[in-house]
Amino acid sequence: MRIKIINTLCLCLVLAGFLAGCSTTQKITSSARTATEQLLISEAVMRSIAQSSDFSLPIPKGSVVKLDLFGISGDKDLVKGVVAGWLGQQGYIAQDESATYRMNVVVDSLGTEHANTFFGIPPISAALIPISLPKLSFYEADLQTGYARFHLDIFEIPSGRFVGTTAPFIADTHFNMHTVLFLIKFKRTDLTSPPSVGSFKNMVR
Repeated sequence: MRIKIINTLCLCLVLAGFLAGCSTTQKITSSARTATEQLLISEAVMRSIAQSSDFSLPIPKGSVVKLDLFGISGDKDLVKGVVAGWLGQQGYIAQDESATYRMNVVVDSLGTEHANTFFGIPPISAALIPISLPKLSFYEADLQTGYARFHLDIFEIPSGRFVGTTAPFIADTHFNMHTVLFLIKFKRTDLTSPPSVGSFKNMVR
């Protein structure tokens, strides 16, 4: 009986050591945002504009428009660049010199949201025995969403007369990673060509 217990404990220790050895450490990013987060934001902005391709502004085609940017997001400069390109496609000129209209680009919201669903055994560290167990995921989902919402307020120059405002430009994106039974991983996303971090193809390069 004692031998059976000892054998069982040894087996448990070997299994714990194997599982601990299977754990991996990933450095998330060296920049302010990961490449995936940047794509979540940039594609949300571009999709919000693309969904309004037939939108008409209350000013004549060919008008010279000065763009001013307002918002609390650190990524709001991206919106100004995308709006300038969209105005060019619509037949307007986005520049400060000789502008006859001022367009305030008001960024209501721009950023990412993250949620996690986990079912399994959390990481375990033993105080008396120098053995630690990694997180064991029967099922885990890391859910990331990119969201963009902004609108345009238009004023006449030099009078400052308010001309009109647009409906909000709104769009979102997603990048979701799923783990099933510790090792089976797959992703669901609507991003165009997202990075493949940790893929087997990248590991054997």
